[in-house]
Amino acid sequence: MHGVEQHSGVLDRLGRSIASGDRGPGTVLTLAGLEEEFGVSRTLVREVVRVLESMGMLESRRRVGVTVRPPGDWNPFDPRLIRWRLGGPGRDAQLLSLTELRAAIEPVAARLAAARADESTRRRLVELAARLKALGEAHRGTDPEYLATDIAYHELLLAASGNPMLAALGGTVAEVLSGRTALGLMPREPAPGALEDHEATAAAVASGDAATAETRARAVVTEVLEEVADVTEDTSCSG
Repeated sequence: MHGVEQHSGVLDRLGRSIASGDRGPGTVLTLAGLEEEFGVSRTLVREVVRVLESMGMLESRRRVGVTVRPPGDWNPFDPRLIRWRLGGPGRDAQLLSLTELRAAIEPVAARLAAARADESTRRRLVELAARLKALGEAHRGTDPEYLATDIAYHELLLAASGNPMLAALGGTVAEVLSGRTALGLMPREPAPGALEDHEATAAAVASGDAATAETRARAVVTEVLEEVADVTEDTSCSG
């Protein structure tokens, strides 16, 4: 690995080990120890530590070293942390909390988009919903193109709300969609009702029907929330 690729590799390995609990809160790390463990330069180790500090996961203190902070101090919206948690033992809890977040924000975003989106955004949302339906009906729900289209649709819906705080959660939603696919929770043939709700949401946004946009967007995320809750319950029961 070289340069950015090497930095990313070390960041992922160290970040995952903290997110998974392998390095629990209060664990003290040293730059020299990390340098030896990962076989990289002191400069790169410092850069990685700074990134994890910015995420609230580490804290550097003189004469103490680098300490792992409690999970409550971490930035739960950081896409990297979400990705690490979805790949670790806390997967189910992370997936459930993210889906609950989607259920809270996406219907509101759809209502606002119906009132605020410009014409080109409305057209694009309708196009993405139609493409999503075509891919789903072709049993391509696990294809990279389906995932890319799904992410583009939901990110655009949030951005179309005209609320910068909702728009800023686009990366968070993208990670949960990617995580569901990576974890094998997306069917090759998505439920017809879900595809229709995506289309109906887009159509309502396009026509300026705020109430219907909110209702149909809520139907999309409610179905996902029920699926995720079922998977989480099954996992806990079999554990």
